[in-house]
Amino acid sequence: MDQLDRLKGLKYIAAYLLLVQAGNEAPSASDVTKVLESVGIDVEEDKLSKLISELEGKNIEELIAEGNEKLSSVPTGGAAAASSGPADAASGEAAAEEEEAGEESEEDDDMGFGLFD
Repeated sequence: MDQLDRLKGLKYIAAYLLLVQAGNEAPSASDVTKVLESVGIDVEEDKLSKLISELEGKNIEELIAEGNEKLSSVPTGGAAAASSGPADAASGEAAAEEEEAGEESEEDDDMGFGLFD
């Protein structure tokens, strides 16, 4: 299975997780199909059947927790930089001042009304 096929399969997992989040602890294939078809996605029954059979009888929250444990053991790259003391403190203060200035300018950009006003 190539990368593109894996990405196409994510729509089934996403729909399944949406249903779980909405309170359906064990979504069926027809539940997932309804969600996908409601947004115009064609359902490939073989992929959906495989997902449902692999998740049958399993608690999705436990599966996510197991996955997080596995991911925590994956190396992520270089070592953390050592602190140089006062120089880091000064740069941290400068960053905080820049952030405050950025927040003020963002308020001006909304032209007096918000997204949900």
